[in-house]
Amino acid sequence: MVQPQKRRLLRRLLDSVACRVLELKDDLVRADLCETHCLDQVLQDLKLTPADLEVPIPKYFELEQSSILKDRERMLVELLSRLKPEISEGSFPMLSRTEAIILLQKAERARQGRLRATFMREIRKEEERDRKIREEGRFKFSQDEAAITIQKVWKGYLQRKRTQQDRRTEMEFIGMLPSASPAEPMGAASQASLGADVRRLRQTEKEEEFQLAVVKAHDHLRELEGPDMKEKMKEQIRQWFIECHALTGRFPDYPDESLGGSSLIFADKTPEQVRMELEVQVQENKKKEQEKNKEKEKEGKEKKKKKGEKTKKGEADTMLRALPSRSIPAINAGHKEYTNLWKNRFDSLFPSQSFDSETLKMEQRKDVEQEIRIQVDDLMRQELKNLRLAVDREETRPMKPPKARRGAGAETRQGARAGEARNRRPLPVPPCPRCSCLQHRPHQTVSLCFCPGHPPAPCSARPMDSLFEELVVLGLLKKSETVPLKDYVGDCLYLGSALNLANKLPMPSLADIRQNVALYAILRLGSPDIHSMAPLIRSILLVGPSGMGKKMLVKAVCTETGANLFDLSPENLQGKYPGKTGVQMLVHIVFKVARYLQPSVIWIGNAEKTFYKRVPKDEEEMDPKRIKKDLTKALRLLSPGDRVMLIGTTDRPQVAEMKGLCHTYERILLLPRPDYASRYVLWRHMIEAQGAKGTQHLDISALAKVSDGYTAGCILQAIQAVLTERRLLQLSRRPLLTSEFLGPLAKLDPVYREEEESLKDWYFKTPLGKKKMKFLKDQDAAEEAKAKEKKKRK
Repeated sequence: MVQPQKRRLLRRLLDSVACRVLELKDDLVRADLCETHCLDQVLQDLKLTPADLEVPIPKYFELEQSSILKDRERMLVELLSRLKPEISEGSFPMLSRTEAIILLQKAERARQGRLRATFMREIRKEEERDRKIREEGRFKFSQDEAAITIQKVWKGYLQRKRTQQDRRTEMEFIGMLPSASPAEPMGAASQASLGADVRRLRQTEKEEEFQLAVVKAHDHLRELEGPDMKEKMKEQIRQWFIECHALTGRFPDYPDESLGGSSLIFADKTPEQVRMELEVQVQENKKKEQEKNKEKEKEGKEKKKKKGEKTKKGEADTMLRALPSRSIPAINAGHKEYTNLWKNRFDSLFPSQSFDSETLKMEQRKDVEQEIRIQVDDLMRQELKNLRLAVDREETRPMKPPKARRGAGAETRQGARAGEARNRRPLPVPPCPRCSCLQHRPHQTVSLCFCPGHPPAPCSARPMDSLFEELVVLGLLKKSETVPLKDYVGDCLYLGSALNLANKLPMPSLADIRQNVALYAILRLGSPDIHSMAPLIRSILLVGPSGMGKKMLVKAVCTETGANLFDLSPENLQGKYPGKTGVQMLVHIVFKVARYLQPSVIWIGNAEKTFYKRVPKDEEEMDPKRIKKDLTKALRLLSPGDRVMLIGTTDRPQVAEMKGLCHTYERILLLPRPDYASRYVLWRHMIEAQGAKGTQHLDISALAKVSDGYTAGCILQAIQAVLTERRLLQLSRRPLLTSEFLGPLAKLDPVYREEEESLKDWYFKTPLGKKKMKFLKDQDAAEEAKAKEKKKRK
């Protein structure tokens, strides 16, 4: 689609639909008490595939900020190039002329020797063949016998080829062998990508035309219709003043700008409705005061009883009741706008897909009215003040103050002086944003720190470029690698519903993890509209054994959303910003730059170290817990619209404090070792990514069974150890075998069942895991009670 106005409408609808998906996900988590959901039975009933449930990531996340990302990458490259030491010429070994000639001669003579050896080997084979023919004697065929023999060999060869090809075609059709990539689909894909590039160029051209037309239409309407709008608004507001004064006996309060200003007056309300609203507000204020007094009189025992009742009765309601949606009104409004404006319009009216001037004027007229309304509000507020002063002087004149007695003149003067002295007392000093203390000079601005022991370094007055450069130099702001989310390969769980029926807890698959990261992080960080409307999530914790791709998921979030990557891992913070005030300054700068350059991802590797129960002796110098308090405080300040997310990764959450870890990270995703389906997809994808192709000699199903317990990182290491450059060159002569991967895989350590069980036990101690276990226990108790009742009836 090229038409700019339609594209804006569809963009709003797409954001609203994505927000609704996130709201439904939040409702599912509250209902299932689990981050992953077993929908295999639903897919089977609807005759859908797991790919139909994958929420695609919109491409405009990256396309809309491509220029910003290029500028930021250029700046990062420049800063990092200054930090890297230049490679000196002396670092390379220097060879003299004679040594270089001798080296070349050795290589050339070795090449000639290998060629001569192969040539002599072929000569010996021919001589041996001739010798056997001479000793045994050559059998003489007649012409017919020779022709029949040749036909037998040739027809047998052709039939074997046809059978092999038919068998391969059948295996490819049922999905047992990877299909060969023909040239035609590649040509179709290249044509489709070329068409997409042409369409994007047309979109940019039409967008530029639309922006120029917006500016021209805005100026034209402001010049022609602006004065008439201004006078009309003034007349309406004056009439409202007069009618309200005639009904209520006083002039109304002018609506504040935060509430919409005079737009509330233009909402087609009569003075009687205004009076009713004022009376309702007075009654509501009285009711609120009465309720506050009643709540204060209640005893603490009654509060505890109410809390207990609410927790018992309200849990089931909150689990099954859907919260009010903020996206459905936006979807309805967008659908209504589409049906009214664009549904019945024919494309023949706009063959070039240019903008509609009439619709543009209607939209710009609203903006012009809004600008003029702000100006009129300022003028009418002043006019209302003048009216109140004039009417008050006529109707109710203020009482004159009583004259002071002569004898008490000295006392009154002393009281007045004392009052002035009280008024001259300095106001409470705001805390310093650099160190959060109250010891800086009261007459100085807050932007500079003059605390004792601190140099007069600027805090909030520093430009953003210097803060950005400081974080890059210290290694706290890093350049993220380009890793698309689709590279996190894994299949879904096909037996989740069966495990639930058998009262067994199914563990999440790699596809579930990929989908949760897309929903919790990528969709929220990619669009400001989605982030402001969707349920707020400030932090995510990825828990799983090493090699499960936790860092890869963090890089994928940065790649898909174009986010900056801040590294606050304890190992990376060692020796940087020492002291208590240094830690406060560190967290303050990181979150300030992250907000300014949003979207941003703050990554903490080995997140358990920040919440250690006991710090090991060998890590006491690193002081991994020093950012714990300031980090939680800074996270609370994040509000809807601040596209900043904290993502932690850990493989040893058992050594951390459960309360602090769960209080800081709002969502905890457990990454267990991959199941059979995911391992099969991993082996096939990684082998093809290294440049090899699956053959009949390579049994991927056997590899998936043998690699049970190994993580995706172990599988990748084994594949890289086998498929070296030399082995890839030999694939045409020596096909890849299954047994080649067994040796490198056996040298790696798998994830033992005890380690996985300890991670599961820890996860079920989290708040969501506790609720799940309690729900299962209650369900089992209810089933046992039903079974006992049936026995009694019998």
